[in-house]
Amino acid sequence: MNLLILKTASHMVSGLMLVFSVFLLLRGHHEAGGGFIGALIAVIGFGLLMIAESPAYVRRRLRFPPEAIALFGLALCLLSGLVGPLFGYPFLTGVWWKDILPLGTPLFFDIGVYLAVIGAVLTILLALDEELD
Repeated sequence: MNLLILKTASHMVSGLMLVFSVFLLLRGHHEAGGGFIGALIAVIGFGLLMIAESPAYVRRRLRFPPEAIALFGLALCLLSGLVGPLFGYPFLTGVWWKDILPLGTPLFFDIGVYLAVIGAVLTILLALDEELD
């Protein structure tokens, strides 16, 4: 489609959706939300850009292949799960560093889920859209 209003609005709305997805990611520890739902909101924003522009435009904006994003997210999930056994806890046990910052392995696990879902769903969406074009 070559509609000026759609292109302009999609850039503004997708930017807001990406900011909202990060908000949902970070809010997930204390309220409803987290990595999965935040990633789905981000993918909807990228999907809107795919409709308004093209899959090639979205690939250029990502800067990394979506497959690499998904693999990095999975690796981050695995690494956050392996921190527990280093401290003598079972796999995927949350370890918190409250002395330094109020951070813990659940945040890194959520970020890994966020990246894995974005990468996996974008890989599928981009492949489908490119196949149809």
